[in-house]
Amino acid sequence: MKKSICLYFQVHQPNRLRLYRFFDIGKDSHYYDDFANRTILRRVAQKCYLPMNALLLELIEANKGAFKVAFSISGSVLEQFDRYAPEVIESFRKLAQTGSVEFLSETYYHSLASLASPIEFKNQVLKHKAAIEHYFGVTPKAFRNTELIYSDAIGEMVHEMGFKTMLTEGARHVLGWKSPNFVYTCAQASGLKLLLKNSGLSDDIAFRFSDRGWSDWPLTGEKYLSWLKASAQNEEIVNLFMDYETFGEHQKAASGIFDFMRALPEIVINDGEFEFVTPTQAAKKHRPVGDLDVMDPISWADEERDVTAWLGNELQNDAFNKLNDQIEKLALLNDEALWSDFGHLQESDHFYYMCTKFFSDGAVHKYFNPYDTPYEAFINYMNVLSDFILRVDDAISVSDVNFAPAKEVKAPAKKAAPKAKAPAKKAAPKAKKAAAK
Repeated sequence: MKKSICLYFQVHQPNRLRLYRFFDIGKDSHYYDDFANRTILRRVAQKCYLPMNALLLELIEANKGAFKVAFSISGSVLEQFDRYAPEVIESFRKLAQTGSVEFLSETYYHSLASLASPIEFKNQVLKHKAAIEHYFGVTPKAFRNTELIYSDAIGEMVHEMGFKTMLTEGARHVLGWKSPNFVYTCAQASGLKLLLKNSGLSDDIAFRFSDRGWSDWPLTGEKYLSWLKASAQNEEIVNLFMDYETFGEHQKAASGIFDFMRALPEIVINDGEFEFVTPTQAAKKHRPVGDLDVMDPISWADEERDVTAWLGNELQNDAFNKLNDQIEKLALLNDEALWSDFGHLQESDHFYYMCTKFFSDGAVHKYFNPYDTPYEAFINYMNVLSDFILRVDDAISVSDVNFAPAKEVKAPAKKAAPKAKAPAKKAAPKAKKAAAK
């Protein structure tokens, strides 16, 4: 049996917030920088999405379907494609029609809902599934959480939603002596198979490809194939997971990244040791070698491979908790506009911008951050969130629902006659610092 290569790309663009000042609170509830969102989306479409989709289609046809890839495309970026670049959606549709491309399920808003609310997490997954069916005519069978965030508890929730395959990071502190080049199962749901990212080989393309100071520059298809063989010498599968924007945006076309990808599939296929598979095909082909115990959430971000990129300091946790405290009220109101803004305010990017890491991963965070400092990101976000909370509270006050937060329910005074009390409502679960990224 041939060994496998599973190639997966993440496609996402956030809804960036405009400069929202304190004096805008209560006066202007349009939160988004439409000009920046359109400009960036159009730029990345021209540099990455359109040329890379055309290249992948060419490679699939040239190799008669033997070349296969997988995508997860967030609902947030699908909305922007619809609004600013519908031709990108059409190019993804052409890939879907080949039968060699798998579209994965995820959170609609590229959010951290799996760390905050099981109900909201499930709702977003269902919303995303419906969007993929609508745009591409396929039903997702495999799952990847935002930024490959995973834990035993998250895996259990994903399995309960009917998924049998999930992607995550091959984190060294979790694997120990084990290799990411096998299929594993969730420790709390043995029916869920796990595909683990091979970080070294993935990052050779995603981060090191154009680095002329890298000892292995320039990277060629033949050299990369030799690394694949060395990595999977006595193993079964190499999972190459990366941002789709790697091609043409992070690694510029002048670096030769498109030429590298144009050559790689034929080199691999002609060699005969590996075959390309989608995540669902990989899970069917390879038997799990054991359970993977992951008590605390992991991800594919930063050296720590945990969730501290998004929830690693007081600024991030304060913003995250205040936002998720609104879930009960929103559920009572069921206001479509409020739910939409709530979803976009959950996008993990907003919390990423507040990260205060300035050492090993500081350069990466700075590259993706439109703010000069994490504190500016926090202040701007909290101004927006303050207006959003005002809107929610105003909607509650004029509605006929009876909302009594748990903190307002008081015990009766001593010796007073017993009074009937409404049971306190459960607060939305909050992410623990130890489990935050």
